[in-house]
Amino acid sequence: VQLQASGGGLVQAGGSLRLSCAASGFTFDDYAIGWFRQAPGKEREGVSCISSSDGSTYYADSVKGRFTISRDNANNTVYLQMNSLKPEDTAVHYCAAGRFTNVLSMRSTNYIDYWGQGTLVTVSS
Repeated sequence: VQLQASGGGLVQAGGSLRLSCAASGFTFDDYAIGWFRQAPGKEREGVSCISSSDGSTYYADSVKGRFTISRDNANNTVYLQMNSLKPEDTAVHYCAAGRFTNVLSMRSTNYIDYWGQGTLVTVSS
């Protein structure tokens, strides 16, 4: 099983980045896929998720209206478009997969079956 995250980097406040998560080794269509992030000294928090069944999505309040998640089932890839980035978005972002249908489950790490390696997003002020 592999979740390969990419797309992080350094960007100025107000800028944009697109994260990608390429999955392999499991039945992609059976899993909700999303992103957590962890800033230094803080707990890992669920940022966004997209379901496998009906395309429903979840966004943390801190990113609503700025981030958009999408999935390409043909290529086993999930994307997180991040716009209007703020310094408080600075964190290591982790791709995650869970076999749940309620996207609100992404608020907890308890429902995650697979983790990818992190990709660092740094937003300068």
